[in-house]
Amino acid sequence: MDITFMVALVIALALFFDFTNGFHDTANAMATPIATGAIKPKTAVALAAVLNLVGAFLSTEVAKTVSGGIIREGSGGVQITPEIIFAGLMGAVLWNMITWLKGLPSSSSHALFGGLIGAAVVGAGFSSVNFESLVQKVILPAVFAPVIAGLAAYVCTRLAYALTARHDPETGTKLTQKRGGFRTGQVFTSSLVALAHGTNDAQKTMGIITLVLIAAGSQAPGSGPQLWVITACALAIAVGTYAGGWRIIRTMGSGLTEVKPAQGFAAETSTASAILASSHLGFALSTTQVASGSVIGSGMGRRGTTVRWNLVGKIALGWLFTLPAAGVVGALTALLVKTGAVGVLIAAVAGSAAVLFMFFYSRKSSVSHQNAVEVEEAGQAVRFAKKKARAEAKAKAKAEAQARADARANNTKENRR
Repeated sequence: MDITFMVALVIALALFFDFTNGFHDTANAMATPIATGAIKPKTAVALAAVLNLVGAFLSTEVAKTVSGGIIREGSGGVQITPEIIFAGLMGAVLWNMITWLKGLPSSSSHALFGGLIGAAVVGAGFSSVNFESLVQKVILPAVFAPVIAGLAAYVCTRLAYALTARHDPETGTKLTQKRGGFRTGQVFTSSLVALAHGTNDAQKTMGIITLVLIAAGSQAPGSGPQLWVITACALAIAVGTYAGGWRIIRTMGSGLTEVKPAQGFAAETSTASAILASSHLGFALSTTQVASGSVIGSGMGRRGTTVRWNLVGKIALGWLFTLPAAGVVGALTALLVKTGAVGVLIAAVAGSAAVLFMFFYSRKSSVSHQNAVEVEEAGQAVRFAKKKARAEAKAKAKAEAQARADARANNTKENRR
């Protein structure tokens, strides 16, 4: 097959993966502020899209990890071809679509690495994979980052509730808690998460496109992504983010635990800190795992909140199977494309058909900004009920005061008689 056509096909598929990454991971930044009513759903995804776009231009360390750290570019006689990269991307895209359909916040990053590793092993052998880099910059962060972010969110949540607790100074009776400021703060913390997501996840596709350009001989090994690659990937993930990913937003916003503003603030702060640190160090971190860990930690940190551990178990199982499942699809696709142009065509048609099937199947139970997070609607109803109750109490107090005034006036008239 013509190398130029193959490179173009891989770049197109890589940008589509970037698009799926965007709507798959919108929930990482915006699920909790939507759930608490801090931001309206459509406004939230638009803000996340803009900040993902900006964040994609801030760093390229993760892109270098992907393009030259995990899959060897060509040293030691190993030759990664555009066909192998195409096969790996197919595994990542199909796993992303399956987990999106199920509403599971799985890792787009691990789907990408799994697909690439499976395809590379079949197409070029085990020597094509830098397993040391895989363990250091993917596996270990995947294990420790969610735990660290969850612990940080737990501590921050406990501190937030302890520092803002209000009691009557004389009786010690617990007063009505006023934590509305956290809802406003969520606008800033969720924005920081969206910015951090752009600095980490958009770079993974930059690394893939850079890798295929190196494999095709269009770019020198060891070099970073070109400006047009950065721009294209930034736009793709921004458009995907704006698409919403409402199924996963529902899981993150109300499925794992009931989220209150102080919790959301703590979770988002912890998530952003972990992602920004990993981007600086070049770790290809799963932002989904970090965000999920933070939400769970914040739920454990607030008294009276129940964490839905059965759903947590399903998500953890999805995390466990992401690398191998995407790897199997990538390996099978690599076997197919090794047969030549016909195999590439069959893989492209079959993959496209699978994506279209899942999209149209999802229309049977549509999830949109109107029904994604019931917690937000419940929160609005509660706030409306409180306002209504306060208004009724004021009206009642005013009526009673008027009645007493009328009674005093009548008594005065009687006395004068």
